[in-house]
Amino acid sequence: MSAHWTKGNAFKLLENGEEFYPRVFEAIREAKKEVMLETFILFDDKVGQELRASIISAAERGVRVDMLVDGWGSADLTPAFIDGMTAVGVSFHVFDPTSKLFGVRTNPVRRMHRKIVVIDGEIAFVGGINYGLDHLAEFGPEAKQDYAVEIRGPVVDDIHQFVRMALAPVKPKRWWQRRSKRLKSLPAGENGTASAALVTRDNVDHPTDIEQHYRIAIRAAKSEILLANAYFFPGYRLLRDLRRAAKRGVRVRLILQGEPDMPIAKLAASMLYDYLLSAGVQIFEYCQRPLHGKVAIADDEWSTVGSSNLDPLSLSLNLEANVMIRDAAFNRVLRDNLQQLIDNHCKQIKPNERPRRKIYRTFIGVVVFHFLRRFPAWVSMLPTHKFTLTTAEPPVQELSHEQQREREIVG
Repeated sequence: MSAHWTKGNAFKLLENGEEFYPRVFEAIREAKKEVMLETFILFDDKVGQELRASIISAAERGVRVDMLVDGWGSADLTPAFIDGMTAVGVSFHVFDPTSKLFGVRTNPVRRMHRKIVVIDGEIAFVGGINYGLDHLAEFGPEAKQDYAVEIRGPVVDDIHQFVRMALAPVKPKRWWQRRSKRLKSLPAGENGTASAALVTRDNVDHPTDIEQHYRIAIRAAKSEILLANAYFFPGYRLLRDLRRAAKRGVRVRLILQGEPDMPIAKLAASMLYDYLLSAGVQIFEYCQRPLHGKVAIADDEWSTVGSSNLDPLSLSLNLEANVMIRDAAFNRVLRDNLQQLIDNHCKQIKPNERPRRKIYRTFIGVVVFHFLRRFPAWVSMLPTHKFTLTTAEPPVQELSHEQQREREIVG
C-alpha cells in the first residue's frame, strides 16, 4: 500500500447531480489548456448531451480533451454521439470494449469504475457520480443519492499525473522531479488546510490499497465511524475491524440502502446485519431513494470520498479511485450531511426488531460469511486478460463535388 500525502489542499463537497454537474460543466467551459475526464457511465440523455456540448465547445477553442469511459458501463453510446466529439479533436477512449453476445454484454467484471475530472491541472473532481439523468431529482423516486468533491491544491497534480498515465502511458518522472516546480509556485496553505492523498485500486500494483486505508482509519478511530456505502458486502477483515471498533466503545454507524436500485444489494448487506448488530454497530437504511454514495468519516479529521463501494467488485475487481482527506472542517461538512440523512430519511435497524432467523437463513449467513473471508484469495485465481484501451477514430469527412474533381485532376 502506498499513498503520497500533500498539504495545503481545499475540498468542497458536492451532493448529487444538482451540485456536481453545474460545477464540472462550468470548469470545462472555462478550461484554457486541457480537460481530462474518466467515468464509468455516460448516458446519451439530457446530462450526457450537456457534457458533450461543453466538451465540443472546449475542443473547438483549442483545449486538449481526453475522455475515458468504460466499455461495459457506457456500452450504449452511439457512433453519432461519439463522432460529434472526435470530429473536433476530442480523444475518446474506451476501456476494455467488447461486442455484445446475443444482445448481452460479456465483460461485467474488472471494470473501469473511476469518476475523475481534471481541468488545466489545477482543479479536480473525484467521487461516485456518473453522467446521467438518474443523478438528478427530476428523474423521480429512482434518482440516486451520491457525492463528489471539488479539489484545489497540490494533490491535484497527483490526480492529473495519474489520469495522464491511464490515458497515455509514458515513462513517469520521479515524484520529486514532477512536483518540485509546482510546490515552489503553490505553497502549502494557499488553497486550503487539508492534507490529502489520491488512493487507487487496480489488479496489478494496488489491489487492496483503498480497503487498507479504510481499515487503518477504522482501527485508529477513538470516538466515531460514520460510513455511507451503496453496495456493502466487504471482506471478513474489514467486518471484523468494524466489530472490534464498536466493542471498544467507538460509535460505529453504517448508512446502507433501504430503497436499492438493485434488490440483491440490500439482500447481500442484510446477511451481515446480525453479525454487526451483535457487536454494537448501528445500521441505518436510507429510504428516500437509492443510495449510491461511497463516503466515510472517522473521528474529527479523517474522511474519504470516491468511486469505491465496499463489495467484492470494487474491492477485488474494479479499477477505483478515492481521495483520503485529513481536515476537520471538511469532516464536519460531510458529517452534518450524513447526519441529516439519518435524522430525516433513514430507518434504524434494531437487533430486537429483527425477525427470528430461520434455519435456512442461518445456513446462508454462514456460507456468505466464509465466502467473504476467502473471496480475495479466490478472485486472484480467476483467469484474466490484458485490458485494451481503444481510441475512437474521427469520422471520415465526405468530399464535396469540387474537392472530388480536384483530387481526380491531381491524381
